[in-house]
Amino acid sequence: MLQNIRDNSQGWIAKTIIGVIVVLMALTGFDAIFNATGSRQSAADVNAEEISQNELSQAVEMQRRQLMQKLGKDFDASLLDDKLLREAALKGLIERKLLLQGAKDSDFAFSQPAIDQLVLQTPEFQVDGKFSSTRFDEVIRQMGYTRLQFRQMLEQEMLIGQLRAGLAGSGFVTDDEVQAFARLERQTRDFATLTLQADAKAVKLTDDEIKAYYDENAKQFMSPEQVVLEYLELKKEAFFDKVEVKDEDLQALYQKEVSNLAEQRQAAHILVEINDKQTDEQAKTKIEEVKKRLAQGEDFAVLAKEFSQDPGSAANGGDLGYAGPGVYDPAFEEALYALQKNEVSAPVRSTYGWHLIKLLGVQAPEVPSFASLKDKLTRDLKTQQVEQRFVEVTKELESSAFEASDLAQPAQEQGLVVKTSAPFGRDGGEGLTANRQVIQAAFSPEVLEEGANSGAIELDPDTVVILRAKEHKKPEQLPLEQVVASIREHLTQVRASEAVEAKGQALLSALREGKTPVAQAQAQDGQAWKVVEAATRSQEGVEPVVLQALFRMPKPEGADKPSFAGVTLGNGDYVLLQLKGVSEPEEALSDEEKGMYRRFLASRSGQQDFAAFRNQLEAKAKIERF
Repeated sequence: MLQNIRDNSQGWIAKTIIGVIVVLMALTGFDAIFNATGSRQSAADVNAEEISQNELSQAVEMQRRQLMQKLGKDFDASLLDDKLLREAALKGLIERKLLLQGAKDSDFAFSQPAIDQLVLQTPEFQVDGKFSSTRFDEVIRQMGYTRLQFRQMLEQEMLIGQLRAGLAGSGFVTDDEVQAFARLERQTRDFATLTLQADAKAVKLTDDEIKAYYDENAKQFMSPEQVVLEYLELKKEAFFDKVEVKDEDLQALYQKEVSNLAEQRQAAHILVEINDKQTDEQAKTKIEEVKKRLAQGEDFAVLAKEFSQDPGSAANGGDLGYAGPGVYDPAFEEALYALQKNEVSAPVRSTYGWHLIKLLGVQAPEVPSFASLKDKLTRDLKTQQVEQRFVEVTKELESSAFEASDLAQPAQEQGLVVKTSAPFGRDGGEGLTANRQVIQAAFSPEVLEEGANSGAIELDPDTVVILRAKEHKKPEQLPLEQVVASIREHLTQVRASEAVEAKGQALLSALREGKTPVAQAQAQDGQAWKVVEAATRSQEGVEPVVLQALFRMPKPEGADKPSFAGVTLGNGDYVLLQLKGVSEPEEALSDEEKGMYRRFLASRSGQQDFAAFRNQLEAKAKIERF
């Protein structure tokens, strides 16, 4: 419990910012989503603002990949239900749209210079501890973003984070609430347990009872429906030895690689913002005054700390780190690339305000030799050719299988071998037959009933299979002789548990009414009361279900009047609980403990406030789903 309090008392604003970046960095391969040229039909409207089908497709794919990363590389992606993913993704997009609207209505803002600093200081965009525009472009390109799209997305996440922080951070609790919660959380209880064990040996079952259960639950005793498959397996790796690359193609790719290398420049700046409190003319006048002080010999870094209104760099003397072309505002970048090392620019007007820019350093790109890149370039070119050939052959194989009455002809055309699976049911088997797409295809009407070949099924990016049903084993009633042992075992456990629970509840009533003394109850079945003193809510060595029941019991009326309760354990045993006393710590909370409890309770209260605000936005909104 205390660890939960510590975890919930940490600053979550930082977690939000880090979480956004980490999640985004983890995702790859969305080019097709962002670059799609299909229909822009709406998935939903939220207060007349559209959520497009493209946005929904992106969100579904993002959710899928996040789940795959959490569940591990060996998890079968086909087990994920597309309909549930779509519903969850659309719900998330609607909630996001509502929160952005709420942030806008509440006049929250996140400045562009702050976004610049967030990008520049993100470790995933750095090489050797310094921002790399090449690395930045690679990462966001893998995610399917342009620079503008990425900045817009990041700004939206920060706005939502501000809104969440503004509401969740406003939660508070009184000293009385802190004290009351601490008393409950630190409370201990003295108790004893008497365990009445379920006696399976005492249960006598007749053949008629077993037969009656078998007849009443006939559907439980059916043989599983099973299918045996024939299938063709096409692997991408088989094509690598069949493709060749030309030297002229390698040279062309090498030139393209090195042409993308760009000079990195380390800039520092002093920013005077233009906003509702400061006009363009006032900002320009102020930056010119700073320029005069520089001309008089004052230090740039010192003046940046004093005057710069960029919170991300001011404390570092205006240092923005190294970056390449395309990162900064065009006017800023033009001025930066016109400077010599240690030179300071004239006042520069950007979309954010007025700047003085100083060039701190220049890093020329290191151009690798052709020889050092040849192996990589060869792999890249071969991969491109193999990918293209793999797609072509997959289409040819699928077309041939569609027209064929079996798999022999398609196998012969592509030089493949027809393989056979072990029998498996609708819950799947092992290996290939554990794949959800394979299971769905195998038990589809077309394959199972009509005897058709399936379409191409992608097991992973490098493997495709086509299958057909070789044998279909339908469910049949299992004979009683085959299931009698399992029925006997089940009924024995149930009857034994029922018997000991009835016995325990009778004894519990007698204890509560005072008809049976505690000492006499101890003689039941030769069992003894097991005493536990000062048990906490997380007491080790006590069944969780027993602890839950214990801390729900009313406080005893007196030392000689314990409270009683009873619970059934998972193994069928029945446990009588005797609550003897409840103790609350007398020592006062330390300031550190008070602070910990206060942060935990305030965080929980703030999260409830934020959830209530979110629900209110949804209740008032006009939402249409299509």
